[in-house]
Amino acid sequence: MKQLRPKKAWEMSRREFLQTVGTTAAGVSVSSKKLLAATGPFTKASGRQKKPATVRGAFIYPPTESLRKVGYYSWPGSSFDAEGRQRQYMEAIKRMERNLGMRISMDEKPLDGAASVAQFINGIKQSKPDGLLLIPFKKGHWGHVTRIIEEVGIPAVVLATLGILLVDHINQLHQKSGVYLINSLDNLEAVKDGMNMIRTAHWMKESRIVNIVGSELKEKTVPQLGTQVRTIPHQRFYDEFKRTKATDAVKKLAHAYLNNAKDVVQPTKTDILEAAKTYFVLKRLIEDEKANAVMMDCLPGLKRPHKHVPPCMGFMSLRDEGIAAGCQSDLSATLTLMLVQQLFDKPGFQQNASMETEKNHYFGAHCTSASKLNGTNTAAEPYILMSHCEAGWGCVPRVLWRPGRDVTMAQYVPGETPQMLIYSGKVVGCPSIPQTGGCRTNIEMTINEVDDACDVKGMHQIIFYGNYAKQMRTFCQLYGINVVT
Repeated sequence: MKQLRPKKAWEMSRREFLQTVGTTAAGVSVSSKKLLAATGPFTKASGRQKKPATVRGAFIYPPTESLRKVGYYSWPGSSFDAEGRQRQYMEAIKRMERNLGMRISMDEKPLDGAASVAQFINGIKQSKPDGLLLIPFKKGHWGHVTRIIEEVGIPAVVLATLGILLVDHINQLHQKSGVYLINSLDNLEAVKDGMNMIRTAHWMKESRIVNIVGSELKEKTVPQLGTQVRTIPHQRFYDEFKRTKATDAVKKLAHAYLNNAKDVVQPTKTDILEAAKTYFVLKRLIEDEKANAVMMDCLPGLKRPHKHVPPCMGFMSLRDEGIAAGCQSDLSATLTLMLVQQLFDKPGFQQNASMETEKNHYFGAHCTSASKLNGTNTAAEPYILMSHCEAGWGCVPRVLWRPGRDVTMAQYVPGETPQMLIYSGKVVGCPSIPQTGGCRTNIEMTINEVDDACDVKGMHQIIFYGNYAKQMRTFCQLYGINVVT
C-alpha cells in the first residue's frame, strides 16, 4: 500500500491545524497584540531580588529674597521665580519616581552656602546612592555643582534650564565622564532619560544571566556592569526539552505562532508544535536559576543526532516579552539586548554582520528576532515561518522589518575598559529568500556614521527600532564606556 504523505502546515487550513494540536487551542483567538497571552502562566522572569535604584538630589540657589535685598540677581535674572520653579520640577520628579520604579530623594531646602554643600556631600558618602540629580538655579552657584561632582564621584545628571549657564560653564561638564549635563529649557524629559540610565545601570548590576553551554556549572561577574553570569550544562536543556509534553499551553502557543504568521514555508505542524516547547523550556530554566536573561550555545544540538529543535521561536517570544535571549552564548550580544530593553523598551535583533558593497549598505541576518520591534506592549511586525537556515529543519521566524524606519545598532564589549559600538541608519528592506542567502530574518540598512559600510565594526551587534544613538552615547559618557564607530 502506498503511504500517504502527511500534510504540511502550509497545506492545511487553520481548522485542520487546530484539530491536530488539540481542541483547547481551537477555542482561543490570539491577535498579534496578544501573542504572549498564549505563553501560559509565565510572565516576566522574576530574577534575583532587587532593591530599587536610589538617586539623591538637590536644588542649588540662594533664596530670592536675599537677592532682592542685595539688589542684583545675575543670571537667570530678576524675573526668574526659583522657588516656584522648584515646586514645578518636584511634581515632575515625583511622577518620574513612580513611573520608573526608583527612589529620587531631593532635599527640600536648596543648597546655598559652602556649609550646606559640605553637609550634602557627607550625606551622599554615607548613603551611597546610585546617582545624583543636581539642579542649579543660579549662575554664581555653579562652583557648588562642580564641587559636589568632584568630591562624590558617582554618576550625576545636572539640569540647568536655559538662561542660567554661559558657554564656559557648559563646556566644563558637557563631555565629562560620569556626568550628563542638560542645558535646556525646563527639559524634564531629558532628566527622565538620565534617571532611567541610572536605574538601568542599577538593574544590570543586580541581574543574572543563565548561560546554557558545555558541561560545567560555574559563575562569574561581568566587570564594570556587575551582571552575574551563571553557566549551567547543556544537558539541563536537553533533559528539560525531553520532559516537556504538548500541553494545552504549548498547543496554544503553537496556534498563536501559526495564526499570526503571514505565511508558512517549510515547517510542518510538528515543527511548529515542537518549536513552541522551547519557550517553556527556556522560561523554566530562567525561573529555576532566578535569572533575568538567558543565552545559549544553540547550534550544537541541531546537528545529528538531534538533541532539540531550533530554539529560535522561543527566543522570539522571550524577547517580545522583554527578556533578553542571546544566541550562541554571546555575552556581548546578551548584555546589549538587556541594556537596550531597559533603556528604551525595545527588543533587539542579534545578527551576523555583512555588507552590500555596491549599494554601500549594511546587511545583517540571523534565524531569530523579536517581532514586537516597537516595544513589548505593541503589535508584532509581520513574520513568516521557515526552517532553520543552516540546519535545514525546524521552525524559525523571518521577521519583516519596515522599510524607512530609523534604527540603531549597538554592541557592548565588556572588559575592564568597556566599549560600545554605536551606529544608526534606516531600514532599506528585507532582501527576499530565496535569491538572498544567509539566515531567515535579514535587514539591509544605511549607516550614518561611516562613509563606507565595510568600516562598521563588530559581529552579533544588536539592531532595534528608533534612532537612539545620542542617548546611547550619553549612557556611555555617564558610565565611562568608550564609544567606538
